Amino acid sequence: MIVQQILKLKADDGVVTVPPGTDVSHVAGIMATRKIGTVVVSQDGKKIMGIVSERDIVAEVSRNGNVCLIAPVEAIMTADVKTCACNDTSEHVLEQMTHGRFRHMPVVESGHLVGLISIGDVVKAHLAHLKMEKEALEGMIKGF
Repeated sequence: MIVQQILKLKADDGVVTVPPGTDVSHVAGIMATRKIGTVVVSQDGKKIMGIVSERDIVAEVSRNGNVCLIAPVEAIMTADVKTCACNDTSEHVLEQMTHGRFRHMPVVESGHLVGLISIGDVVKAHLAHLKMEKEALEGMIKGF
C-alpha cells in the first residue's frame, strides 16, 4: 500500500497548520479542540517550517513549567521534519516512524504539504488490507 491510498481512506479535514509566533498555549488549545496529536508550523500552509506534537508540549512543560505556554511555537517545534511522498510505501513510513519514534508524518509533493498521516492511519490501512486478503483466501478455499 502506498501513502496516496492511505490519504484517500482518511476523512479529509486537511492538515492543521499554525504560523510561527503562535503561542504554545494556543497550539495546545487547537489540538484539544480538534482532537489531534500534532500541528504543522507553516507560514503559508504549504512550506513546512516545523512540527509540534502533544509529546513536545508535555516534555517542554516538564522541563520548564507552564512558562513555556507563552513561548512561540518555534521554540519547541521539531525543525528537522521527516516527511514522505505520496508514492512511498506504508512499510517505509512505518520504518521511519518506528526508527524516529514519532507518530505523525507530513506528506510532501513538489515541496508542498499535501497531507499528514499518523501511525494509526497506516495501521488501519494495513488491517483493512489484511481483512481483504483473508476474505479473498477464504473465498478461494470455499470455491467462490
